[in-house]
Amino acid sequence: MKKPVALESSSKILVVGPSWVGDMIMAQSLFITLKNSEPDCHIDVLAPAWSLALLARMPQVAKAIAMPLTHGQFGLIDRIRLGKQLRPENYDKAIVLPNSWKSALIPFFAHIPVRSGYVGECRRSLLNDARKLDKALLTMTVQRFVALGLPPNAPLPPEIPTPAIVIGQDRQQAVADKFKLKPAAKILALCPGAEYGPAKRWPAQYFAEIARKKIAQGWQIWLFGSGNDNDIAMQINNETNGLCTDFTGRTSLAEAVDLMSLVDTVVSNDSGLMHVAAALDKKIIAVYGSSDPRFTPPLNAKARVISLNLACAPCFKRACPLYPAGHKDNTRCLTGIKPAGVLDLIDA
Repeated sequence: MKKPVALESSSKILVVGPSWVGDMIMAQSLFITLKNSEPDCHIDVLAPAWSLALLARMPQVAKAIAMPLTHGQFGLIDRIRLGKQLRPENYDKAIVLPNSWKSALIPFFAHIPVRSGYVGECRRSLLNDARKLDKALLTMTVQRFVALGLPPNAPLPPEIPTPAIVIGQDRQQAVADKFKLKPAAKILALCPGAEYGPAKRWPAQYFAEIARKKIAQGWQIWLFGSGNDNDIAMQINNETNGLCTDFTGRTSLAEAVDLMSLVDTVVSNDSGLMHVAAALDKKIIAVYGSSDPRFTPPLNAKARVISLNLACAPCFKRACPLYPAGHKDNTRCLTGIKPAGVLDLIDA
């Protein structure tokens, strides 16, 4: 097994990116760390095709390479083939952010000299800079990403770099023109979905109450989410007499990002869009239920997190494990967070 070698100036780095929107946003802190350590380094990111629009808005990334396989797909032959295709790129180092065995295959078959990642799924033979994850020391996902961009056992920087997505005025104008928007003085974005499950979703009627109060004050309300969030968005819009602009399922991820760059404030569950809003430097009120705000917080000084910190939380479950759907205490970690408190934070 080859030993890790020190990087020379103008090194070329391949990062194997994560498979979730929020994690991809947090990965930008790693890209910034690499650039801070070596301004002339060249960073390519191997990532799911859906994430290419995000990476195009991160100035640290030289090139995004679409992963030809979907999340959870093994595709051994395809991974070997892609690794071989990447050999002429002559990367000096690979950083593998996912913890799976298969995610380390492409850098191995690309013959990249230094392959860094955390030990997991018996993949020591694929990584020659395999590191043991100290969860007590690296308590946040973003810290774990950044640490892989530093020499082994090096201390973290005093401040973790904050993700920052760059949106040009031309993109903002293009997306406003496409959707025929006439933005008001104040725009509130509501992100009522969460792909993980109902234990991360604040009640739709609470979002609707927020929307009604702000509409009465002259704000525009924009609803964001994927097609899976259509029903929730429809409920919110029905309870506001159709006065919200509903973008759920109508935009690409790139368009959603560009649209969100136009808003003033965001109320969101713990979701990928919450991290997008943070990277756009928006004022955020983030509602946490089954997940842990200490593990994956919005990386933004303007963000305000609301969590009841119940004894049963964080349980990290998709659905409430204590009470069945329909029970008055089902997801009480969320139902106990009332709209009045969120409204106070919006107005603060």
